[in-house]
Amino acid sequence: MKRLVLPSLAVALALCGCTTERESNPDRTATEQLLISTAAERAADKLAAQMPVGGKVFVDATNFDGVDAKYAIAAIRANLLKHGSELVDDKGKADNIVEIRAGALSMDQNALLIGIPQVTLPIPLAGQVSTPEIALFKRDRRQGIAKFAAVGYSAADGHMVAFSEPEYGQSYETHWLVLLLIGWTSSDVGPENDPDHPPPPH
Repeated sequence: MKRLVLPSLAVALALCGCTTERESNPDRTATEQLLISTAAERAADKLAAQMPVGGKVFVDATNFDGVDAKYAIAAIRANLLKHGSELVDDKGKADNIVEIRAGALSMDQNALLIGIPQVTLPIPLAGQVSTPEIALFKRDRRQGIAKFAAVGYSAADGHMVAFSEPEYGQSYETHWLVLLLIGWTSSDVGPENDPDHPPPPH
């Protein structure tokens, strides 16, 4: 999905009004949450497909930690159900145990700039001043990454009944800027990329 933006310097300079908008400041933006949760959903779907465990199944998440662990665990449970597992909440009633673990559940960010970066210069008796960034070409990419693995074993004797190699899920959002003025965003998360649930019309 791409959103194209063409800023106009003439219009910007002609504006004489000033608008103040109050915003909340959560620890993470909705986009950051979407990137991580989407990566988790994709890894969970791949993981569940590799765990053909029959009988009554208890999901052991003892070794599954992280800020978004609850959502990721729920996604794994949902996908196990989708692939035919019968889940129970009481370990004592389970025929098999599926032990899940997370190797990664976070975000990476990297940027490429062709031009002149912002520079902070010390000014005697006046503190510091920052020169503006001049971007002939700029790419700023954020990526959600999830790495999940699991093993299934018999509750009765502990013998392994299923095993999954680490499964990865990824998502991204990239901001592009060319010649200071032409900018757009490409992404694979959010309602714009869900054909079954498109965003409401503006």
